[in-house]
Amino acid sequence: MLDFELPEDLIAQTGVEPRDHSRLMVTRPDGTLEHRIFRDLLEYLKPGDVMVFNESRVIPARLFAKKATGGTIEVLLLREREHKVWSAYLKPARKATGTLFFGTGDIQAEVTGVLEDGARLLTFNEDIKPRLTELGTLPLPPYIQKSTIGERYQTVYAKTEGSVAAPTAGLHFTPELLAQIDALGVERHHLTLHVGAGTFKPISGSITEHVMHEEQFSISEETASAINRAKQEGRRVIAVGTTTVRALESAAQNGQVQAGEGETRIFIHPPYAFQVPDLLITNFHLPHSTLLLLVGAFAGEETIAHAYQTAIQERYRFYSLGDAMLLYRQQQDQHRGAEGAV
Repeated sequence: MLDFELPEDLIAQTGVEPRDHSRLMVTRPDGTLEHRIFRDLLEYLKPGDVMVFNESRVIPARLFAKKATGGTIEVLLLREREHKVWSAYLKPARKATGTLFFGTGDIQAEVTGVLEDGARLLTFNEDIKPRLTELGTLPLPPYIQKSTIGERYQTVYAKTEGSVAAPTAGLHFTPELLAQIDALGVERHHLTLHVGAGTFKPISGSITEHVMHEEQFSISEETASAINRAKQEGRRVIAVGTTTVRALESAAQNGQVQAGEGETRIFIHPPYAFQVPDLLITNFHLPHSTLLLLVGAFAGEETIAHAYQTAIQERYRFYSLGDAMLLYRQQQDQHRGAEGAV
């Protein structure tokens, strides 16, 4: 399931407009597939459903710095670990030592450490967050060639800044579609999981040896209570995106979502017994990716393999700016098997 060949022309370089006119593949629990348009999602929703969205907003985390010798270093900020101290991927990393100079040189950072995943620690001379809009650009995925996408790489409900990659399942929603969802009697709630650059890191060896990136998440008391009431009353919980799934499953204890903030390295792969979501809205993911394993665990490996083969035959658009899937959770009798929940 991890490996498939994708024609390069199926990698979406721009988003469909309007956003909710992208295609939607629906995978039923019996393995049958339906081909719809994303705005048809309303036909699959019921009054009383609870939809959970990740409201994280992508920050302009891609910057360029100069060394004292004049060489250029590309910097991808990952997260602020403490005040003025960030983890970051640097390119070329082996030449990134000493002091880095940003902008006119008034912003400086010392390379002060190396992390296990190859990221560097940067200690800045001042808080760089207020300067990111001036100095940085959005860190688009490596398979997107266009550099001027801008707000199209943000969800319309993005709020809390901190991600370095968009929670892309949410890119299909428009304000009009959200209003129609509300009018249907579906509850909408939000959480935050700041997506890290590791979301694009392929599994290069054994699944058991893969090291997940750490991500910060936050779930409010209101969101947790709404989800828990729905579960108790037998109403469906619909997760918008794999990032939402990772946050919910990281915060779940004995089928109940716990409110609060945390960090997670959760790695969901078959076999895995999900505690919270009943349906999942997601995009078509990269081969050899942890996200492909997650959707395989959710809908069933055979179902996903068949769906992806069909998507290629039917020329669906893949990856961050591509088309969407609505997955029904397979019947589960597996043991819980995630790794890295914190």
